[in-house]
Amino acid sequence: MTFVEDKDFTNASDFKEGEYENCSFKNCDFQSNDLSHSIFIDCSFEECNLSNLKLNNTGLKTVSFKACKMVGIDFTICNPFLFQVSFDQCNLNFSSFYQLKIKNTLFINCSLDAVDFTETELTNSSFESANLKNTIFENTKLEKVDFRNASLYAINPSKNSINGAKFSREHIDGLLIHHQIKIE
Repeated sequence: MTFVEDKDFTNASDFKEGEYENCSFKNCDFQSNDLSHSIFIDCSFEECNLSNLKLNNTGLKTVSFKACKMVGIDFTICNPFLFQVSFDQCNLNFSSFYQLKIKNTLFINCSLDAVDFTETELTNSSFESANLKNTIFENTKLEKVDFRNASLYAINPSKNSINGAKFSREHIDGLLIHHQIKIE
């Protein structure tokens, strides 16, 4: 397996399956590529197209994504050992985090339309200025999660653990929609 350290990538064609530590990937087009069995430690992806990426048993250990297109990614098939990611200004529409333990995860200024967080542990995570339209929260651990600047969410408090979660008055209807309560 290839080992690469401290390298900046600007072209996806340079990529080979392997272990990447402290590397940056900028403006790379990985759309529909297969990064399975690779390991990324302390890496960053910026302005990359990662849509429909295959991540079977891929290690993502302290990996940041900024301004990336990440539509339709199944994160559930990643290696869960030390899985830690953050997202800033990313399009994660139609992706899945089903049953993952992703405490303290940042989703800043992200589009999360129709993302599946069913049975996910998101304790202490933040959805700062995130669009959560059609996002699925079912039996999800949302304790101490910050939703204060998130929009378009629909969270059923009776089907999710929301102790200590933070919400703004402006978007409180997202907690009541399942109870058919109207706020005027």
